[in-house]
Amino acid sequence: MGLTELKKQIHKFALDRDWEQFHNPKNLAMALGVEVAELQELLMWVSGEQSLERVQEKRAEIENEVGDILVYLLRFCDVTGIDPLQAAEKKMKLNEEKYPVDKSRGNSKKYTEL
Repeated sequence: MGLTELKKQIHKFALDRDWEQFHNPKNLAMALGVEVAELQELLMWVSGEQSLERVQEKRAEIENEVGDILVYLLRFCDVTGIDPLQAAEKKMKLNEEKYPVDKSRGNSKKYTEL
């Protein structure tokens, strides 16, 4: 299933339950933030290396949170008329300008510090 089909399925799911009344940009952004926090919680208090192990240990839970995040993000995009792939493509072009390879390779400095 592609993003377009998934977005349609999510739209129908919300419509069938009369949830459109609750799905405004503010509420969806907040719900998305909550789901991201739930993913973060699963990885909290371990090192970066240990986090790779944690993903394997809690894979089912982590996959559920990733699913929730994607569903809310696509629903947000549906309600606001944002094409997520187009937005990502634009952002990657901007990132290429902000983070040229010769200045950013191998370091984590913010573009304003390069």
